[in-house]
Amino acid sequence: MSAQMVVVAADADEPLSGDAEAHKAPRHSKKSFRLFLVIAPFMVLLFLFSYLPLYGWIYSLYDYKPALGLGGSEFVGLQWFRLLVNSPTQLEQILQVLTNTLAISFLGILSSVLPIAFAVFLNEVKAPWFRNSVQTLTTLPNFISWVLVYMIAFSLFSTTGLVNSVLMDSGIVTAPVKFLDSSEHVWLTMALWSIWKGVGWGAIIYLAAISGIDQSLYESAEIDGAGRFQKMRYITVPQLMPTYLVLLLLSIANILNNGMEQYYVFQNAFNQKYIQVLDLYVYNVGMTGNSLSMATAIGMLKSLVSVILLFTVNAIAKRVRGQSII
Repeated sequence: MSAQMVVVAADADEPLSGDAEAHKAPRHSKKSFRLFLVIAPFMVLLFLFSYLPLYGWIYSLYDYKPALGLGGSEFVGLQWFRLLVNSPTQLEQILQVLTNTLAISFLGILSSVLPIAFAVFLNEVKAPWFRNSVQTLTTLPNFISWVLVYMIAFSLFSTTGLVNSVLMDSGIVTAPVKFLDSSEHVWLTMALWSIWKGVGWGAIIYLAAISGIDQSLYESAEIDGAGRFQKMRYITVPQLMPTYLVLLLLSIANILNNGMEQYYVFQNAFNQKYIQVLDLYVYNVGMTGNSLSMATAIGMLKSLVSVILLFTVNAIAKRVRGQSII
């Protein structure tokens, strides 16, 4: 009996024969093909919305006139790129726009610790109904469009809004406070609205990371007499740091991409100088200023700088953490 077991064990350790490998290969190929079919629609969408529009960069080489089309527009080569550098007025505007963009992005990076702090403290809430309610209420603003957010802001903080009405009726102020129609503290105001809209949504990934922490670490800490705040400080927060650092590095690489929806709805004649970020400036130059070629040139430079920042941050991450993010 033992000899038969040895023979069977020896056969099990032998590599698969050629026929067995040939039988296994088609099954592996079919599985790989099915997985490819799953991701194929997303690859098509990625190509259509991320790579195909790059063809539009050709407009930066023409003095594009919509009425004439690309074929009837004059080819000017690098004229728009030279204008960006040689025109003092244009250069001054771009420097102001870059200042706005970097300042608001820097405030966003500083506030990136709020979602992780919110997730850590929310995880400590023991009542499930209260924790779920808070998480739902703080996540909902992410799904509200910036147009509706501005409607809420206008209803509350305009010169005839609820806050000014209460302040004036209470005798605290004699004239309406210009919360929205002012050039003061624009960067801080935009950062606060972004925090209100996104802190709950940003905490979701940290809550998911917390659920993946080995519970034996907390049990060992309890045996050693650690309290709740000690477990948060020495277990939860250190376990979340790798996730936070990856998101932080991606935020730094994406520092020039603020989007334009928020700033487009909040802009007015009083705050336009300080609220105009790079994406909004490209839109205003192309649509309001009727200079699509200039807007394309600025957008190209922004994309190239963003790519350079991404690879720079990736190199820093690989050097510091030993792992790259792309």
